[in-house]
Amino acid sequence: MSMNFIFLGPPGAGKGTLAADVAEEYKIPQISTGDIFRENIKNQTELGKKVKAIMDAGGLVSDDVVLEIVEDRLKKDDCKNGFILDGFPRTIPQAEAFEKLGLDVKVVNFEVDNELIIARLSNRRVCKQCKANFNVKFHPPVKEGICDKCGGELFTREDDKLESITHRLEVYRKETEPLIDFYKKLNKITDINSARDSKEVLVDFRVLFPNK
Repeated sequence: MSMNFIFLGPPGAGKGTLAADVAEEYKIPQISTGDIFRENIKNQTELGKKVKAIMDAGGLVSDDVVLEIVEDRLKKDDCKNGFILDGFPRTIPQAEAFEKLGLDVKVVNFEVDNELIIARLSNRRVCKQCKANFNVKFHPPVKEGICDKCGGELFTREDDKLESITHRLEVYRKETEPLIDFYKKLNKITDINSARDSKEVLVDFRVLFPNK
């Protein structure tokens, strides 16, 4: 039986961290639409060329194209035991289109308040070299401004600055949060408290969704 998941939640809710842990433990891929776009563009696939042309023209990739790209990715061999979709669907039309594929998917909603999200993201620092994440408040590096893993320089991403975080949260609340009610009506959603350490969240996840 395959373990198919959609991870829902605002930026900074801890979806990416848990997705990486679950992907490793459950031996299923973590799939991000942004990563798929980049991979298709890099490999110059037909879909990649289509997406690149849209993005180069300053347009938004349509729901149809996004769904086509996700559907194509889910046909790959590494998805035979399941998958984690992180960042898709983002809107009700995308969710409605995805439902038509008829897949058995469990939706996990990461619950965390705005105050903690802002604390997490505004204090996040990323290594320029190995991309490791640190948090000066919750998980500081041993030496300020220096990565513990490779000694690279740590920096604050543009989208982790307060103005950008506020904007990202507004977009999430407007476009993606309505998906919670959408999946509740379908009886497919499970809430998980992600306002804790990622190891505690993983323990809860194992109980809710045992790896058979």
